[in-house]
Amino acid sequence: MRSIFRFLLVLVSASCIATASYAGDVWRMATKMPVDSPEGKVFQRFADLTDKYTSGDLKIKVFPNEQLGKENAVLEQLQAGAVNIYAEGFGYMKKWAPELAWTSPAFVFDDYDHWVRFMDSNLVKGWFDKAAKQSGVRPLGNPTAILRGPYRVMVANKPIRGLSDVSGLKLRMHSNKLAIATWTHLGAEVITLPWTEVHQSIQKNIVQAVNSPIALVKSMRFNEVAPNIARHNEYWQSVGFMMNVAAYDRLSEKTRKGLLKAYNEAGDYSREVMGSIAASDITEMKSKGTTYVELDTKPFVKRMQSFYQKMASSGELPTGFLEAVEAARSK
Repeated sequence: MRSIFRFLLVLVSASCIATASYAGDVWRMATKMPVDSPEGKVFQRFADLTDKYTSGDLKIKVFPNEQLGKENAVLEQLQAGAVNIYAEGFGYMKKWAPELAWTSPAFVFDDYDHWVRFMDSNLVKGWFDKAAKQSGVRPLGNPTAILRGPYRVMVANKPIRGLSDVSGLKLRMHSNKLAIATWTHLGAEVITLPWTEVHQSIQKNIVQAVNSPIALVKSMRFNEVAPNIARHNEYWQSVGFMMNVAAYDRLSEKTRKGLLKAYNEAGDYSREVMGSIAASDITEMKSKGTTYVELDTKPFVKRMQSFYQKMASSGELPTGFLEAVEAARSK
């Protein structure tokens, strides 16, 4: 009965929002992030710019901190039209197109631009088309516009200068088979632990290192127990503005243009905000004794090629994945 009641409630909400959408009124945007977080600031900038560039014809109401529910509940509302935009990683769309789990694989791309070209490939566009056909949900605009991270690092209690230093390293990992297999292949001794136990576990030398977005290192106080930060660009990420296609199609052409202009400028702002925070955090941590280095990632990418070739041979990779990666590589 509860399940039926929740479904009916979603349908009623969707009907109300759909009516508002026809009037070019209000879109509901669900996020996990607090208002005062870097991503939260980007989302509010997007809302403000949408109001500006559509001359008030479309307003975005941001619901932070999972106010509208956890992932599955929000995805249901997104399909039904009760939520118009969900700002999160595209990996959640794998329920409609399993291939979308491969938008951020580890040590596949030479650099950020290589990843962007891959994300703009016909292969990835086809994955998004598949998801849209199944769900009525697709990305708003360029899927790489809103930066997340802005990049990934390893934080360790010993210096990490290159791939050889990963050999035998006790590395904390979340419970994900692919991530565990990746770092095992790279030579680490992988230990699975909850994120909230990392600080204490490094302090007790249960683990020696953890991978993290640079933006979370200082706030998690990892540098206090692991004063060596190595930027390795494990993978690149964006915040996907997953949207209800039917709601978008009901907008006038003028309103769509304003919405997309707001989205693109919010993307520029995300780079400004994330880059500024990363730089200031690194400066502050270095002043307290932390070392920061940027690794040559080519050896990591080269080591992982055999790993992905084996996966391709066993049918574990999406068809055409490695070919699209190679085609996106700069010559």
